[in-house]
Amino acid sequence: MDSIKKYVAEAIGTFTLVLFGCGTAVAVGCDATFGSGYLLTALAFGLVIVAMAYSIGNISGCHVNPAVSIAMWVSKKLSLQDFCGYVIAQVIGGIAGAAVIGVLFDSDCGYGANMVISTSEGGIMKSLAVEIILTFIFVLTILGVTSKKEFGNVAGIVIGLTLTLVHILGIHFTGTSVNPARSIASAVMAHGDALKYVWVFIIAPLLGGVLAAFIWQMLTSDSEKAK
Repeated sequence: MDSIKKYVAEAIGTFTLVLFGCGTAVAVGCDATFGSGYLLTALAFGLVIVAMAYSIGNISGCHVNPAVSIAMWVSKKLSLQDFCGYVIAQVIGGIAGAAVIGVLFDSDCGYGANMVISTSEGGIMKSLAVEIILTFIFVLTILGVTSKKEFGNVAGIVIGLTLTLVHILGIHFTGTSVNPARSIASAVMAHGDALKYVWVFIIAPLLGGVLAAFIWQMLTSDSEKAK
């Protein structure tokens, strides 16, 4: 029963993330003019994480992101069963959120889908690199701020602000994924090239999450032994 509650919480959290984050991107057109569209979209994603961290955080940890979940699994903070359950719940919640966006706007609204920098080999490789780097920074921050109980009161704010930060830069290149569930949800609804290249936004964030977990373990291994 506890596991089911965790999965439901993850579905709700990812639903909210996609609805408000991608929904804001659709509403403002993610326009770079004066930077307002970028900032509003970035803030929407960040603020959702703050809200969810302090609402469902005590239930599931508020991963709402397979890249975070895989990092926790690699770090042995999440069982394989829960990792699979989390990811399934996240994808289902994300698709539900994208479906609501389609109802609120229209079927060709774009759903805030991620796109590669260009369809050339160089563009795809650059998109992969951007997403790996952004996810690495985001997940490394999560691992750091959740590593000590004394950080608990501010963890949600720090994580939300970091997601805002990576969006401010990443939107220009790929629309910023750092989250396979969010990208799958938008791509499934948008179809076309978004669905064709969604693999980039599945592989890159997962690699970024795993890399962050391994680097964090390496950086903290000596301090753990000292204890």
